[in-house]
Amino acid sequence: MSAPVGIQEARAAWRAGIITPRRKAAFFALMAGLGLLAPLVVYPVFLMNVLVMALFASAFNLLLGYTGLLSFGHAAFLGSAAYVTGAVVKYWGLPTELGILAGTGFAVLLGWVIGGLAIRRSGIYFAMITLGFAQTVYFLVVQLPWTGGEDGLQGVPRGKILGLVSLDNRYAMYYFVFAVFLAGFFLVYRTIHSPFGHVLRAIRENEPRALSLGYDVDRYKLTAFVISAGLSGLAGSLKALVLQFASLTDVHWHRSGEVVLMTLLGGMGTVMGPSVGALVVVTMDNYLAGLGDWVTVIIGAVFVVGVLAFRRGFVGEALRIARNFPF
Repeated sequence: MSAPVGIQEARAAWRAGIITPRRKAAFFALMAGLGLLAPLVVYPVFLMNVLVMALFASAFNLLLGYTGLLSFGHAAFLGSAAYVTGAVVKYWGLPTELGILAGTGFAVLLGWVIGGLAIRRSGIYFAMITLGFAQTVYFLVVQLPWTGGEDGLQGVPRGKILGLVSLDNRYAMYYFVFAVFLAGFFLVYRTIHSPFGHVLRAIRENEPRALSLGYDVDRYKLTAFVISAGLSGLAGSLKALVLQFASLTDVHWHRSGEVVLMTLLGGMGTVMGPSVGALVVVTMDNYLAGLGDWVTVIIGAVFVVGVLAFRRGFVGEALRIARNFPF
């Protein structure tokens, strides 16, 4: 006996990757519910670090997973925004909101400058150009007097939101970070499911064909790069407030490699993949810290196994199995 027509249509839509409005609403409601309850069972500072890195990875995925551009310099946007936000709220005494806007705005400007030059090349040349600019940012951070050099920018005050709610309370800080994460995640989601996002996919799949159809490919790639840089800067600004310092690790090339690892582990080109990858990597960094240098070896082993066993990433493979599963 065959299933009713409505159920058959639902199955076809799911296997084709079509997400209905009801399913979208349920997905975001589930995310909000889990986020609201999470600090009751898990330490808030750990959760905030996961959310920051998840936003960073989601921003990077917009560039790699949906545009096909591999950047080895995204730590420049995360770290520079962290330093700018820290300096604005610590030295200038401006409100937290302005500090976040300053850090994010600086990352957008830096992304426009670097992206405008990097998109003139493609492939490994694009990656090397972004890495070169990132190393330049790292050198400047080491040399500038207000950054604290190797000691980093310490003692960054969290301040108050709207001058009312103190962010020194860890729960207030968590819910603020969670709200900003949801906003950034929703921006990424809307971008990749918009006509603009479909053009980015076309560029990723066949750039000469997209060019022949009349699209200004360089303009689309630059726009995607700037959006990705801005969201990475937003993550860096939040990181400076959560940990109350900005350090050289935020602008080091190792951070750029780490976000590539998160994206590939979770699932490049999937909505939730980078967030899952960030959760895995941050959890290993946090709970295996006592093993010292062995943490790097373990993460490397997990990456190798993940790439070999889950070619589409954890989320990508889960979606493939779910779409082929008879229900």
